Amino acid sequence: MDKFKALESFVSVATRGSLTAAARAEGVAAAVIGRRLDALEHSLGVKLLVRTTRRISLTHEGSAFLEDCQRLLAELASAQDRVSAGSIQASGHLRITAPAGFGRRHVAPLVPGFRALHPDVTVSLNLSDRVIDLAAEGFDCAVRVGDMPDSSLVSVRLADNRRLCVATPAYLARHGTPQHPSELSRFDCLSLSSDASQTRGWAFRLPAADGQGHSLIHLRPSGPLDCSDGQVLHDWCLAGLGIAWRSTWEVQREVASGQLVAVLEAFAAPPNGIYAVFVQRKHLPLRVKLWLEHLKLQYGRAGYWQA
Repeated sequence: MDKFKALESFVSVATRGSLTAAARAEGVAAAVIGRRLDALEHSLGVKLLVRTTRRISLTHEGSAFLEDCQRLLAELASAQDRVSAGSIQASGHLRITAPAGFGRRHVAPLVPGFRALHPDVTVSLNLSDRVIDLAAEGFDCAVRVGDMPDSSLVSVRLADNRRLCVATPAYLARHGTPQHPSELSRFDCLSLSSDASQTRGWAFRLPAADGQGHSLIHLRPSGPLDCSDGQVLHDWCLAGLGIAWRSTWEVQREVASGQLVAVLEAFAAPPNGIYAVFVQRKHLPLRVKLWLEHLKLQYGRAGYWQA
């Protein structure tokens, strides 16, 4: 900032032709302007101005430097104006990422509406089940599902997410309905394969052995079919091939319509969350703030998850 002030003072003196006039314009003493010019010339190692008691004139180097300074200060002023304007109207490029399955259903469909509201913002959406390093890979925001590990990232909870055991009415009519998680071994369970990220298995809440409260258990039920892709498990479940343990964001519409039936609801684990995640809370660009508000508004609409 000191160097920029020195450049401003140099331009002011050169264009006004007087230390006194430049000092009056900046509201400081003429001696302050003089010290700034001395420091600037010392740092550059050249004489910019010839100062006498009667007049100030530019040296050859000073004339060339004046043009560069005027251009530089004009570009700085323009950049400041653009930033200030950005605090009123969102602009720029927004890079967001989300898990593939959730992103296809509940992030990608919201992007066109966001763009309609903020046409000066361009958007790149990355759908990947890989946990992306936002800072290292230059992303503004991630949407993530599940419990958030300890992290330096900032997270905002957007909605709750529960996991349910579901099957078609036809499958349950043929095979019966499990009444306890321990009975799942008698059914065709559609599970994520071992190379998928669901390493702990299906979570259930059971009464504690001492009768005080509940405890969380994890089971890895087996069946004739497994797959590394959750959408395939969802499709198999809808085809009546077995029981699947799926998120409400994926199956709530089918449960509401009766295509799927939730079983073992009394033992359902507590909900985890759907989060927006970003690197820092302070100085968020307006486009990121508006994207977060857009997600909150859409996910908070009555009936959104059943629609």
